[in-house]
Amino acid sequence: MPTLPSEPNPRPARQSHQLRQAAESFGVDAARYDRARPRYPNELIAAVLAASPGREMLDVGCGTGIEARQFRDAGFAVLGVEPDARMAAFARQTGIEVEVAKFEDWDPAGRNFDAVVAGQSWHWVDPVAGVANAARVLRPGGSLTLFWHVFEAPREVNERFAEVYRRVAPGSPLQVPSGRSALELYQAGMDKVAETLRATGGFGRPERWRFDWEQHYTREQWLDLLPTTGGLTWLAEDKLAELLAEVGAAIDRIGGGFTMASTTVAISAPYKGNP
Repeated sequence: MPTLPSEPNPRPARQSHQLRQAAESFGVDAARYDRARPRYPNELIAAVLAASPGREMLDVGCGTGIEARQFRDAGFAVLGVEPDARMAAFARQTGIEVEVAKFEDWDPAGRNFDAVVAGQSWHWVDPVAGVANAARVLRPGGSLTLFWHVFEAPREVNERFAEVYRRVAPGSPLQVPSGRSALELYQAGMDKVAETLRATGGFGRPERWRFDWEQHYTREQWLDLLPTTGGLTWLAEDKLAELLAEVGAAIDRIGGGFTMASTTVAISAPYKGNP
């Protein structure tokens, strides 16, 4: 969601994975996160299934298990790795096996997988160490697939959000992107992932996938989603309340809700083995 300060900026002052306060803040309300965050297109799940030689999957930064449950229902045996114990506890309650660790520090204990995935989480992982660890646990022929949602609320809602966010969180290391479209920002981020894959070796040519979809949000649904984003999970209650009130007023002015055109983008590469 690049119109919100929760996703990777291609040229941040510090890389996203270094912003640990934000990266590890999502569990403040795990139930809200699981309820409000959108699911992933069935076409994405099918594409990952088709690219995998088997059904053993590692989900990096699995959070509350949103995509893990979707992959489980498609036939995968999913193991999640999640740095936030609160998010991991929620995922376990839904039947997902989770180990608590940063992916960079996680010990696979000799285990290997047919697929490694990361939904809305790879920008919180050290890019070089993350690709190297994925290569370490993938079986030859397995796939690494990273994916994100890309969407922007209506202009009036976005502008009001950006205005209030800059006022209530002027020192935030997570900035609201401007000047480039959401999709352009994500394409730039995936270009960097592709460069890292090539530099690491062992991976085949990355493929880019795109899945377009729409979702309608009422005022209440959008305001339920906003506090789950990385730029807001650590805000003081009074600052968050101020921001939500003003964004809610902006939504009221456009009729109390909106339908948003959205895209899920992915980059997927096969693992060929040690170069």
